[in-house]
Amino acid sequence: MSLHDLFTSNPVIPVVVVDSVDQGINVARALLAGGITTAEVTFRTAAAPDAIREMSRIDGLNVGAGTVLNVAQAEAAIEAGATYIVSPGFSANVVRHCQEAGVPVLPACTDGTLIMAALEYGLDTVKFFPANIMGGIPAMSSFASVFPQLRFVPTGGVNAQNLAEYLAVPHIAACGGSWMVDKKLIHANQWDTITSLCAQAMTIAKETGR
Repeated sequence: MSLHDLFTSNPVIPVVVVDSVDQGINVARALLAGGITTAEVTFRTAAAPDAIREMSRIDGLNVGAGTVLNVAQAEAAIEAGATYIVSPGFSANVVRHCQEAGVPVLPACTDGTLIMAALEYGLDTVKFFPANIMGGIPAMSSFASVFPQLRFVPTGGVNAQNLAEYLAVPHIAACGGSWMVDKKLIHANQWDTITSLCAQAMTIAKETGR
């Protein structure tokens, strides 16, 4: 699946942190029940590769890997079944490795130099992180006036209260966030709450025309 297809189906991308495979499986089921068919499982815990592997076996779920910092992590994520890779910054080595492996990659680019580097690698969509600190919608709109071919996926500070505002912007492809899969909810086994928050997020997205 291309990033375009992924974002069309999922204008809201949940950024998931799990400490075990069981947590990952339960999160996956909760997401699907709420109408979200993808999960960006971050490489912030040792459980990430195994969680990605088992979550990828669930019908209807497209699992990506987030917080990928280097080629070794990209290799591990792809081997585990990740269908896309997300990085908190721009690494030419990670981008090149993913492209050679035929796996879509979404690096974070928050200034003109990084954006130009991404464009040189043929990328047309980048992550914008942390969006709330790096200028949010005004910053992305300024970049869009210079790089009209580029679309952004903001994460960091995106929540149910401002999601509609972000998704109403044409050059924003989708939004990433963790509010619907907060670690406190996961640790408390609040799967129904996660499902409800996912459904709410998808309703907000549909109301913006996504």
